[in-house]
Amino acid sequence: MAIPTSPPRRGLLRLLSVLLLARTAAAGTASEFDDGTSPKFPGCENTLQKVKVMYWVNGDEQDSLTGISARFGAVLPDTAASDSQKRPAVQPDPKGSCAKSAKPLSDSVAMAERGECTFIEKAKTAEAGGATALIIMNDEDALQKMVCTDKDPPPNINIPVVMVSKSAGDKIHSALFEGNKVDILMYAPQKPSFDGAIPFLWMMAVGTVACASVWTVAVVGEEPNKNNAASLGGEENPEAEVVELQTQTALVFIVTSSLVLLFLFFFKSTWSAWLLVFLFCVGAIQGMEYVASSLAIRACSRCGEPKVKFPGIGNVKVLTLVTLSLAFIFAGTWVAHQNSPSGWVGQNIMGICMMILVLQVVHMPNIKVASALLISAFLYDIFWVFISPLIFKKSVMITVARGSDDGPSLPMVLKMPKEFDSWNGYDMIGFGDILFPGLLVAFSFRFDRSNGKDLTDGYFLCLMVGYAFGLSCTYVGLYLMNSGQPALLYLVPSTLGVIALLGAKRGELSQLWNAKV
Repeated sequence: MAIPTSPPRRGLLRLLSVLLLARTAAAGTASEFDDGTSPKFPGCENTLQKVKVMYWVNGDEQDSLTGISARFGAVLPDTAASDSQKRPAVQPDPKGSCAKSAKPLSDSVAMAERGECTFIEKAKTAEAGGATALIIMNDEDALQKMVCTDKDPPPNINIPVVMVSKSAGDKIHSALFEGNKVDILMYAPQKPSFDGAIPFLWMMAVGTVACASVWTVAVVGEEPNKNNAASLGGEENPEAEVVELQTQTALVFIVTSSLVLLFLFFFKSTWSAWLLVFLFCVGAIQGMEYVASSLAIRACSRCGEPKVKFPGIGNVKVLTLVTLSLAFIFAGTWVAHQNSPSGWVGQNIMGICMMILVLQVVHMPNIKVASALLISAFLYDIFWVFISPLIFKKSVMITVARGSDDGPSLPMVLKMPKEFDSWNGYDMIGFGDILFPGLLVAFSFRFDRSNGKDLTDGYFLCLMVGYAFGLSCTYVGLYLMNSGQPALLYLVPSTLGVIALLGAKRGELSQLWNAKV
């Protein structure tokens, strides 16, 4: 029995619904909390800002935490002060800072728990006790806006008041509980006017779609095997190289993705994050093996000929063994160092290879299937980004895409570090924002070749321009609205809309609708 050089296609498809969840472009900026709806009056008119909470345990600097400033209290500086401005952290007694503390708070940062009294009362009590700042630990892994009501008198609070999530506050509380000396320094960095990561992320996404669309012809050097396709939902051909999507596939993807998205929203945990990392690695290893083998054979056509025979397995190509082993080593190294400063490089390489493989394996045969899938995904994105806050109090998709402070980050995105941002965060684009439009762009390339069209009179170039334009609009929307954007809101009209309008103008819409390429 010979082992095929291409990986199991069905197994890869089963990963897609899980790995296509996170499709928001980027989330979070320095003033993302300031919605302008809460009352403002003298003493309660601060801008709600992200706060960087730096802390040291016994003199050793730890990873900084993220907080949110209050509408009231002193305004934090936008740059880090000198080490001489660090202040010791003290947990008040009682812990909620609703009454005078039995512990001295003079010249310290009070670490209070949420509950029992209002934020303003906590701040006044801490200030009266001599604290130089107050950090309130939320009772959940989220950041609550600390604002005033119309009935509140001017707070007249002269110390900074900041909230951190429960998981972030637990880190400081644990260090204090163990008897360590904890020092804290806080500041609120401003959003830079230029985000240098976005152009590179844009080029990665556009380049991946273009490369994957022409891969079979440009690298493999052969036409796709149109007669060797197995339909989803039908009986699988063991030798099939291509899986042809059907209209009912749209419902499968959307329902599965929605269920997994809700699961991650309600049951965020370290083990669920690691499960997604495992699934990502399975798909990425297959993708890296495929890409490396294709490039090797393209460079040396005879590299794929040597084989070795294993008892009970049969002949296996030496190239497959080598590339698969290297892919395993690469993925294992990334897992061990995914949170390092350069971890994003490995994640992007693995993600791009996986998406190139997916766009060779999964084909849209016509724009009828494309319409069902892309319009469903379009509505899915709008619902889980914009409408879900009305039901779940917060945007489900943006919350899942941001992840949590504990455990590995969700690997379902390409990302680039914000080099000009004091937060050292990332700009991201989800795999779905590349794969879903990419399926349509790849279809246009196959359609053009099967009908003898070139770049000037075909659809591929127009759809590539449309995808690039739609992605640009996504980042413009992100900048103007200052919040995470559902990229398919822009990408579906700029790709599906373009091919439909262009096909109608050329009198080829019926041919595109019923094609099988």
